[in-house]
Amino acid sequence: MRRDSIFYKLFQQSPNLLFALLTNPPANAEAYRFDSVAVKEPKFEIDGVFLPPESENTGAVYFCEVQFQRDERLYERIFAESGLYFYRNRDRFSDWQVVVIYPSRNIEQSETYPHRSFLNGDQVHRIYLDELGDIRSLPVWVALMVLTTLDDEQVTEEARYLLTRSQQEIPQPSSRAIMELIVTIMVYKFEDKSQREVEQMLGITLKETRVYREIKEEGREEGREQGREEGREEGREQGERSLVLRQLTRRVGELPQPVIQQVESLDLERLENLGEALLDFTSMADLQAWLEATGI
Repeated sequence: MRRDSIFYKLFQQSPNLLFALLTNPPANAEAYRFDSVAVKEPKFEIDGVFLPPESENTGAVYFCEVQFQRDERLYERIFAESGLYFYRNRDRFSDWQVVVIYPSRNIEQSETYPHRSFLNGDQVHRIYLDELGDIRSLPVWVALMVLTTLDDEQVTEEARYLLTRSQQEIPQPSSRAIMELIVTIMVYKFEDKSQREVEQMLGITLKETRVYREIKEEGREEGREQGREEGREEGREQGERSLVLRQLTRRVGELPQPVIQQVESLDLERLENLGEALLDFTSMADLQAWLEATGI
């Protein structure tokens, strides 16, 4: 399940969601924007960054990592990347904070002693989703994060509950965005089912989705509408390709040009499969073995 991309969609829809998880959020939390940033020398990209408004005085920058797989070098990487980015942009920020979101404590890196000054202080915030409380007692946006962790037997019932609750409590267009995120979570959760089947599980119909609404509102002729749908699919594929390439670089280092070309030749289904598989990669050899096994 591609939880990282789902969480980044949540943060894009509601940037202040991160601060709902913290005990002492900044006073201007609602003014922060969610983005990804690049650092050169050496070059790497940080996907989850919350930046304070540029129009105000310097503020704290928040680095967010969503971690659903055990990584025994996670803290080494996070602190190195975050510290270097802060150093390169010291004039822009007054402080830096790190937030790591885990499904549970048993996913966390086992050897934490070398990082005790960070982890035992107030600069690093570790969030364990299974310790936030009952999903029905949480704010809806936070509950969506917890929804990604539930087992198949429980997730459908809670997804239906959140759909109903969002329609009752949250005005448009936010409630519509929540519905589409719930559908996205369920599609990832049940990869063997079509979006239509997932919608049936949730008790909604295709007429309630964004795609149908856009077609009805714009009233485009069939040929032009088909072209627009193809363009949207192409954009989704390009976004997936860019994300996978960034994650591969973070996992195994700079990619040789022939390898980049191989990845760029993958269709959307295989890109998504690679996005899942790379979570277990530790070297370039793992990537090359996967490509060979895929027949690339």
